[in-house]
Amino acid sequence: MSTPDEVSSFLVSRRARISPEQAGVPAYTGHRRVPGLRREEVAFLAGVSTDYYAKLERGNTRGASREVLAAIARALQLDEIERDHLFNLVEVTTTPRRRTPRQTPAPASAPAHRPSSTRSRCPRSCRTPA
Repeated sequence: MSTPDEVSSFLVSRRARISPEQAGVPAYTGHRRVPGLRREEVAFLAGVSTDYYAKLERGNTRGASREVLAAIARALQLDEIERDHLFNLVEVTTTPRRRTPRQTPAPASAPAHRPSSTRSRCPRSCRTPA
């Protein structure tokens, strides 16, 4: 199983085990299609958008801050071991891959001589290097 799949299955399983009553979410009348909390309920409790939480639940954790992860851990009522596991999973998925350094192009050389007509048209500020 790849790490994004691990993040996804971990978040889905933890979301499924908490009832709305346990989380303090008002119970809606009608049929619930999922066991436990809905994505939008977790997002609301964590203070993030539903789209952002769904992105994280799909395993796309790039750019997720520690604060957001901590808020999600609180919303899912994770214990210390589960919280550490979530942080470790996300750290593994967001560790940057090693890149080869980019080669910067050599700076273009300035012309050795500028015609006097150009010099006279440029104001003094134009002739001063930045």
